[in-house]
Amino acid sequence: MSAEELSQIQQYIRYRYDVIVIGMGPVGLHFVEQLTKSNEQLTIAIFGDEPWLPYDRVKLSSLVSGEIKEEALYSSSCMEESSAVSVFYHNRVTGVDRYQHGIIDSEGKRYGYRYLVLATGSRAHIPSINGHNLKNVFCFRDLNDASLLMGRSVMTRRTIVIGGGLLGLEAAKAMQRFNTEVHVVEHEMHLLFKQLDAGGAECLTAHVNNLGIHTHVGKHVKEIKGDVVVEAVELSDGTVIDCDTIVIATGIIPNVGLAIESGLAIGRGITVNDSLCTNDESVYAIGECAEHRGQTYGLVTPGFDQASVLADIFCGRRSQYKGSIAATQLKVVGLPVFSVGEKDSSYEYKTYVYEKNNQYRKIITKNGRLFGVVGVGDWPGIQRFQEAVEKQRRVWPWQVGRFIKQGLLWNHDESENVAQWPAIATICNCRGVKKSEIDKAFKDGANTVEDLMQVTGASTVCGSCNHLLCDYMGRAASSILPRGGKWLLMASLISFLIVFLVAFASPVAYTTSVQMDWHIDTLWRSGTMKQISGYSILAVAVLISLISFRKRIPRLENMWKYTTWRITHVVVGMVVAISLIFHTGFRIGNELNYYLMLVFTALLFVGAVAALIIAIEHKLSARLAKQIRAYSVWLHIILLWPLPGLLGFHIFKTYYF
Repeated sequence: MSAEELSQIQQYIRYRYDVIVIGMGPVGLHFVEQLTKSNEQLTIAIFGDEPWLPYDRVKLSSLVSGEIKEEALYSSSCMEESSAVSVFYHNRVTGVDRYQHGIIDSEGKRYGYRYLVLATGSRAHIPSINGHNLKNVFCFRDLNDASLLMGRSVMTRRTIVIGGGLLGLEAAKAMQRFNTEVHVVEHEMHLLFKQLDAGGAECLTAHVNNLGIHTHVGKHVKEIKGDVVVEAVELSDGTVIDCDTIVIATGIIPNVGLAIESGLAIGRGITVNDSLCTNDESVYAIGECAEHRGQTYGLVTPGFDQASVLADIFCGRRSQYKGSIAATQLKVVGLPVFSVGEKDSSYEYKTYVYEKNNQYRKIITKNGRLFGVVGVGDWPGIQRFQEAVEKQRRVWPWQVGRFIKQGLLWNHDESENVAQWPAIATICNCRGVKKSEIDKAFKDGANTVEDLMQVTGASTVCGSCNHLLCDYMGRAASSILPRGGKWLLMASLISFLIVFLVAFASPVAYTTSVQMDWHIDTLWRSGTMKQISGYSILAVAVLISLISFRKRIPRLENMWKYTTWRITHVVVGMVVAISLIFHTGFRIGNELNYYLMLVFTALLFVGAVAALIIAIEHKLSARLAKQIRAYSVWLHIILLWPLPGLLGFHIFKTYYF
């Protein structure tokens, strides 16, 4: 072994890590964050070749348009708090030595690894158009591109954006900052061709045109004209549009250069198996650079899924990546756009469409199960659809009927009740945060929306899921046993027992022995005792009925909290029921007495139902609890109305006869 080879090996040993990650984009960072949360013993190094701190690419268009400052791009990462993570900013990795298990950076330094993770992402695709290398032709992919466009946006008067995808439309809106005339050219037949069907694209195009952005679909740029700087573009139909700036946003190409040089298997991306491992058992790939089962993903959410799976594998948990159903959920030029699964119809699918007030909603089913969803415009509970399509949830006929009439597959309460969504439902598409992660953070003490955002990263990018966190926090807080819940539960159960006894128990027999000084039947045989118990029941019944007037009398309303009044009402009602037993001896009576007892028993039963639902509401769905509580309370009030008349006749009859 030569001295040079020995020196290289010694350097690998000196700077050796358990895991080295190449790529400091969202997916690489997510992997490191997930790994450090589960295993703080591993030594990790992460390399990024950009000169900036990690930033959110989703916000780049907002930076160019002037909606945010550059500082808003950067977000703190939990890995910065870990002493086990070494971060190498602005440090390009130039080579991978698979045989020595090491990498080489741009300064020639060597770092050894046990496992290597490639999260190199992708680069902008530049189509072979004549004139694409002229001055004032820009790409829109990273912070450097955004910085150049910010400077150019001040001077440009007419900008052509080539590409009508997500990034192209965002670039178009951003370049309007100083009243610039903007044109978008898309060679496919409609905007967002990969995400939307023709109907959804028509709705989006109308919105884009209303913003003053000119669209040219079904055409491509044949040539960019100019000598040194851009002067015009010629479209495939012969149309010539004068311009001074061009932004190219025509898709991405996976960064596979390092993988090719190191001899890894390559397709369109770096080929990986279900464990996200390459043909080298020590090297893995995730994100836009990875190709799994012949497919590459140009969206961040599948990359987050891959990062989470790989973190589980590195922590010794049995996990495999089975692929992702690509889902898009963003605000495109200010308009919510959602797409998951199938988007176009065919003979084997059934399609249902709802269009109203600039809203477009479409569901695609097969054999009664959900296979695809497309939405443009606000749609309550839209995040639930990703999980529903992934699991191919069944769609029932009444749900289809509701969708056709109202545009809702689930009713409003079900859609917005985030606390009862499935654990694998995605809350935040930008950061790939699942409902299970929100649940864990809440159980671990994150008891405000801000805490959830800080712990999970949800709603820290575009903010469109913030209302879901607010809904979750409100529902989760209500999932705790309500104040006085134990009293309500106890009183309701006792009341149910009394109703059962009144309905099915045999009347207490009259005493036949004369050897005792006092008999239990004296309570309902003695006129004096019956008057005492009867008027006591009447007084207490009137008292608890008057509790409903607390809202009309400020002094009463301010005297106790509402929960105290409610508990008092239920407990006193239970006491009335018990007193009624001593008044009647389980004898329901005949004629007028029978109807009076029937109303009393029904009042008790319905009141017990209302109290029980309030006590266990945190265990039920919001919709079910709300409906049962509302019906039982109203029925309780309705049954109260005949009571004064029946009691009046009962008292009159007793004294008259």
